[in-house]
Amino acid sequence: MIRSVRIRLLPNNKQRTKLFQFAGASRFAYNWALDKQMDNFREGRKLQSDYDLRKEFTVLRNSEENMWLLGISNNVTKQAIKDLCIAYKNFFHKQRQKGYVKYSPKKLAHFARIDRKTTVYDLNGHPKFRSKKNGDFRFYQDNVKLQFTATHVKLENIAGSRKKNRQRLNW
Repeated sequence: MIRSVRIRLLPNNKQRTKLFQFAGASRFAYNWALDKQMDNFREGRKLQSDYDLRKEFTVLRNSEENMWLLGISNNVTKQAIKDLCIAYKNFFHKQRQKGYVKYSPKKLAHFARIDRKTTVYDLNGHPKFRSKKNGDFRFYQDNVKLQFTATHVKLENIAGSRKKNRQRLNW
């Protein structure tokens, strides 16, 4: 039986900063991989697999200008790149569906109004860059590395954070 539990965390300021760093690293990895895939698509090359992108990202992560990524769990960035590859897979699957419309009439009217040509990025279902502004702060956390007590939850690479609901977790 698969069971899920929804818990509200009550992080202190250091933990909150660390959570935002994890979400920022996830967004950075996703956007970096999307940029790489879009360059490959524009130049007519084959899209890279998530394995190849993760290997390239490891080299980028260990570079001098991206030392801030070393404090972040590898699972966070790895899953963000996997999510992008799944999004591309879904995009290409959607294009093969019967009745797929490349551009919605609303989008075409908007581009005609502002006198702009459509691009591959504007296709329906194409993965979009993640923005800091929309408030969608998310990142992957390996469920094997989560630790629960009666009052605290310990996330990977983050000290134990208090939880609001004090329900018993009997697995």
